Amino acid sequence: MSDHVYKIVELVGSSETGIEDAIQTAVARAGQTLRNLRWFEVVQTRGHIEDGKVRHYQVLLKAGFTLEAGE
Repeated sequence: MSDHVYKIVELVGSSETGIEDAIQTAVARAGQTLRNLRWFEVVQTRGHIEDGKVRHYQVLLKAGFTLEAGE
């Protein structure tokens, strides 16, 4: 079994429909430029209220990806 080394980045995803969609949005967008994404952790959850109703959900994620040889 080889050892794994991870680099961690912070991401903020947002959605008008819910927390899970905000997570999916952040992970999908990060996957466009980061290779080898392996895990995420939700650090904060927050939202935007307008006229007494929830309008946007936001999540702060830590995402880990494995480093390639030479990085």
